[in-house]
Amino acid sequence: MDIILFITIIILASVLQTGTGFGFSIIATPFLLLLFDARDAIQINLLLSLVISLAMFRKVRTDIDRGVIKRFIGGSIIGLPIGILIFLLVDIPKLKLGIGIVILVLTMLLLLKFRIKQTTNRDFAIGGLSGSLTTSIGMPGPPLLLYFSGTGTSKEKLRGTTLVYYLFIYSISLLIQVIFAGTSITVWISSLLALPLVWMGLFAGQYLFQKVNQTGFRLFMYIILLFTGVYLLIDSLL
Repeated sequence: MDIILFITIIILASVLQTGTGFGFSIIATPFLLLLFDARDAIQINLLLSLVISLAMFRKVRTDIDRGVIKRFIGGSIIGLPIGILIFLLVDIPKLKLGIGIVILVLTMLLLLKFRIKQTTNRDFAIGGLSGSLTTSIGMPGPPLLLYFSGTGTSKEKLRGTTLVYYLFIYSISLLIQVIFAGTSITVWISSLLALPLVWMGLFAGQYLFQKVNQTGFRLFMYIILLFTGVYLLIDSLL
């Protein structure tokens, strides 16, 4: 049953990451925590997400907003060390509870057509928040997803910009995790075994991206955000 669950998690998360530019960590991390300890689950997520971003770079390079990526990276440089301190020192269940509540509140505002104006300072702030969440709980996506949803960003620019940003954030986060939290052979063997599943998800996700229109894409985002918020609330209370 563990093997079946692992296969299902990796394929579904890979499809979402490829088709939307986000979703691997949001889907994979909660369920990988059922199979691995927190450190191993986060590092497997970081490794496989990095592989997907590398594989997709050529397809999305024309859809990138380079200015936004630079500001996200600038903000994340501040957020990354904060996140690893949170991972090492803070009560993670309480952190998940707070993040879950914030995600659900903001998602409800988006459903009510609340809109956010994109600014340079907000780009930096979102990058910082994303960086801190990457090294603390392995989930850089929710801040980006909420932000891009609120600013009405097109699905092409959202996917391209987030995937290329992930190349930086996942690489640095994995390095920080290994240095400060250590690693294990389980992480690397499990990630290696998951690679064929990731490639299956890459092909299926690309097909999904071509078939889903902007309205359907936005619906996907809301569903994933609601799932993430509910999961973090439940997980923090168990």
